[in-house]
Amino acid sequence: MSTAPIRLAVFDCDGTLVDGQADICAAMEAAFAEHGLPAPERHAIRRIVGLSLPVAMRRLVPEADASLLHAACDSYKLAFRTMRERGQLSEPLFPGIAPLLDHLATSGWHLGVATGKSDRGLRNVLAVHGLSDHFVTLQTADRHPSKPHPAMLDAALAEACALPGDSVMIGDTTYDIAMAVAAGVRAIGVAWGYHEADELFAAGADAVAQTPDELQDLLA
Repeated sequence: MSTAPIRLAVFDCDGTLVDGQADICAAMEAAFAEHGLPAPERHAIRRIVGLSLPVAMRRLVPEADASLLHAACDSYKLAFRTMRERGQLSEPLFPGIAPLLDHLATSGWHLGVATGKSDRGLRNVLAVHGLSDHFVTLQTADRHPSKPHPAMLDAALAEACALPGDSVMIGDTTYDIAMAVAAGVRAIGVAWGYHEADELFAAGADAVAQTPDELQDLLA
């Protein structure tokens, strides 16, 4: 008796599910200020969203030594945690994401997340939006090398018992697309995030959805 293959759709978080750029930029600016560093332009900060924090920080201050980078990462984490504790975080879902996830979950898809966020950060944002029960696998920067290394996707596939050929990675950055290519998984970009569509195609995206409705069609 044959069984249907497990279809797994793995989503990036920031820039794909939620728009967290304002909070990320504010926390990064606070971290730089604490160490007397000039704040990066917000465009530069948005470009590194999706990378693990140490890798992102290294790209923003390539001249910093290891001690300063470590301290700046700690300051970023503290700034972000302080905003959360004060109720100042605003990580809204992009319009159309909630119904898309509901539709996929009831259409036989298994859902996952692969993100540069921490475990705590991902759990919090999913809980705020009532999405915790939608996902069968959650992979974060706490337990894996930074994107575009395929470790997050490899772990998601193993945890969901899915094959690369039956799976898809959905994200807004070239890091997401390159990770999918490295893992042998179909890659779909989204145009509402932080990298441009032509960059996503150049990185190996099979398609780039302009809206969640178009993404739903691509997954049909």
